[in-house]
Amino acid sequence: MSHATRPIPLSPVLSFSALRRARGTRTRSVLDAGEARFVTSGRIAIGLALREMGIKAGDKVLVPAWHSPSMVPPVLWRGAQPVFYQLRADTSADLADIVDKLDDTVRVLVVTHYFGFPQPEIATLRALCDARGIRLLEDCAHCLIGEHQGRPVGAWGDYAIASSMKFLPIYEGGLLVSARHSLRQVALRSAGPGFEAKIALASLEKAFAHGRLRAARAALWLPMKARDAAWGMLKRRTKAGAVPLAPDSSDSSFNFDPRWIDKRSSWFARLVTRLASPARIAAARRANYERIDANLRGLPGGRALYPRLPDGTCPWVFPFLADDPEALCERLRQAGVPVVRFGLPLWQGVDDSVCATSARLSRHVVGFACHQELQEQELAWMIETIRKALA
Repeated sequence: MSHATRPIPLSPVLSFSALRRARGTRTRSVLDAGEARFVTSGRIAIGLALREMGIKAGDKVLVPAWHSPSMVPPVLWRGAQPVFYQLRADTSADLADIVDKLDDTVRVLVVTHYFGFPQPEIATLRALCDARGIRLLEDCAHCLIGEHQGRPVGAWGDYAIASSMKFLPIYEGGLLVSARHSLRQVALRSAGPGFEAKIALASLEKAFAHGRLRAARAALWLPMKARDAAWGMLKRRTKAGAVPLAPDSSDSSFNFDPRWIDKRSSWFARLVTRLASPARIAAARRANYERIDANLRGLPGGRALYPRLPDGTCPWVFPFLADDPEALCERLRQAGVPVVRFGLPLWQGVDDSVCATSARLSRHVVGFACHQELQEQELAWMIETIRKALA
């Protein structure tokens, strides 16, 4: 089957090799940064972190001007005001602009590690927060695995959040981590047997849709058909206003549903997170990233957002700064190549007048898959198709 008819997975899918261990040195992740709680998404982790920090109405939270729209609703849920600070062209935080925006009502600074690349100014920002009595929320949604200056990602903030479903073959999953504070008071519970079953089965279905686990698909054909009928009956009986079987984040929505704030990540997602090999994931993603970079470097139509891949970095996707992103994305869409348009659109009112650099990055950066579950023929076909689209 051609890749034009069987789509390439934009994020990892379950396979028989997905939980294979890697030999060699140990690779650290957010889970090595401190005490952790497994939640259903990164945005729920943001809401929990803000709640733990006591954020309330009248407080301000400094947020990078280039952001996922899902970052802002948890701030509004706490009654706080998001204040957007500027970035430099290399996606590093503009320290001078942050200092200019500090006042007595600023309680939290959110710092994002974009695309898996740790913020070069993170140590300076940590020191600034300590000096001003501000809490640092480390956004590792793009950065589940990696190290910076001898520390695992997530170890710099008062709290750190991560989105494990960007790096692992799971249908939901996020992490709240703290290197500085106890999380013993953060009590979570399961969303119920319907949720637990849906997450496991949805992860299998995604694998089947991309041509993985073919033997399992054949064996489970009849049970999956029976499941579809049971699922329809369950949905019809679900009361209006009840918590849905899966969070909106699993369906690429930017909504924030506070009914998930006390819900634990599924048993299936927690098991995969515990069993997955950070060393294997990082090695595969780095190799795929560098292969894409080598094949696109010097071509017309744009360039890699980052000129090099530093040691210790585990990329989420390959961010490409396109000259004409709309035309490129349309050609790739027609060919069947999936892309990520991070931070598009930005939050209402965040435009060139707030941060021209962030507005430009939002419009021009196109992300290509480089995850560990890409098969050789998928990666080769994707690279060649991107090259043709750029030419």
